[in-house]
Amino acid sequence: MQRNGIISAGNWIIDHIKMIDVWPERGNLANIKLVAEKASGGCSHNVLIDLARLQTGMPLWAGGIVGNDDDGKYIMDEIAQYHIDSQYMSVRDGVTTSFTDVISEIQTGVRTFFHYRGANALLDYPDFEKMESSAKIFHLGYLLLLDKLDLSDEEYGTVAAKVLHMLKSKGYEISIDVVSEQGERFRSVVIPSLKYADYLICNEIEAGACTDIELRKKDTLCRENLPHAAEYLFSQGVDKMVIIHSPEGGYAMQKDGKELFVPAFKVSQSEIKSTVGAGDAFCAGALYAIHEGFPLHDILRLANANARFNLLSENSTGGAVPLSELQKYIETH
Repeated sequence: MQRNGIISAGNWIIDHIKMIDVWPERGNLANIKLVAEKASGGCSHNVLIDLARLQTGMPLWAGGIVGNDDDGKYIMDEIAQYHIDSQYMSVRDGVTTSFTDVISEIQTGVRTFFHYRGANALLDYPDFEKMESSAKIFHLGYLLLLDKLDLSDEEYGTVAAKVLHMLKSKGYEISIDVVSEQGERFRSVVIPSLKYADYLICNEIEAGACTDIELRKKDTLCRENLPHAAEYLFSQGVDKMVIIHSPEGGYAMQKDGKELFVPAFKVSQSEIKSTVGAGDAFCAGALYAIHEGFPLHDILRLANANARFNLLSENSTGGAVPLSELQKYIETH
């Protein structure tokens, strides 16, 4: 089979976005300055819509579960609007589509999430068995936010690892992403999946939690520790590439040890509308470049540029632009 395109399965979420003046102390008041229209979010949504908005004609497939409700219809309509294949999406009665209240501070763009797991919590091994596309890359996310997949499995460590083993046998290259959360679950949930992953794309906080290596000290990225984190992730099974993104830029290491850090494009604070979806925009840019066989430098530049445009919108994908515009921006900046 000549494989081409990307399938992404996992989280599908409706984001209810509110902009506030300042984050309050517990028990105090914050003023909502803007209530944005609801927007779709979640790993699979954000990555696929960002890829579709590149306007490259790359085949795209969506996988996951939504409820048979207004939010579910909203998501399915958007998938159709971008001509993404929805045959692996399941619309289920009696289930609430997952949603998140996204609270963004106007001055900083920093966002905080209050999430209802809903339909995403039902995504399980049997849902993946039918995913027989001709895609080249299968991107799964977010680990730590898919309840059935995060459960332990006696043979594979987790259900997600069992899923990835099965998908690998189908001929996909496997990419995974995780969600930022507080707690001690990173190593027990994420590590078992790494032996079936070709690519791990995550931020410095998530990579630090997976490896127990400090990658951020207050407001400073510990760049000297990035290679140690990547090497540890390879030792746990990642097969081809580890990519770690941060506000400062993107870092990548290949299995052969070749590594590179490319600084982020500068964005003034006044330009930043929100950071919601910025990591997924980076991921989408990286996945496209990996799919096309770009060298490390071009992978990270494209990913950084895609993340930069994301910051200019209040929602998770509104800032995405065509590939030609990204390339023009990269050439002139």
